[in-house]
Amino acid sequence: MSESLKKNKDFQIVYKNGRSYANKYLVMYVLENNLERNRIGISVSKKVGNSVVRHRLARLIRESFRLNDEKFKCGLDIIVIARNTAKGRNYWDISSAVMHLGKLHKIIDEKMIEQ
Repeated sequence: MSESLKKNKDFQIVYKNGRSYANKYLVMYVLENNLERNRIGISVSKKVGNSVVRHRLARLIRESFRLNDEKFKCGLDIIVIARNTAKGRNYWDISSAVMHLGKLHKIIDEKMIEQ
């Protein structure tokens, strides 16, 4: 089960101390939080588009985490930043980008991938 990362201070800690990987559509920062659950923060800049575009991307990212929640290891703060290239992409593009970054960070439970 994951919850949202909302406070600016929490975002800054992850940016400063976390590791980041990027792919064509997204950038992901990960930092251990020593909690029993993951906290997910989503950032979509105004450069990406208007509020409709930004909120749609945020929803797609949130949904891909929700549907793949059991595949991620627990106790992490994860921040996902949408890049300009993510604009106009469908759910499958965004979801596979999230899973790709999860694999790069080695935060996806390998046993769960086959299912």
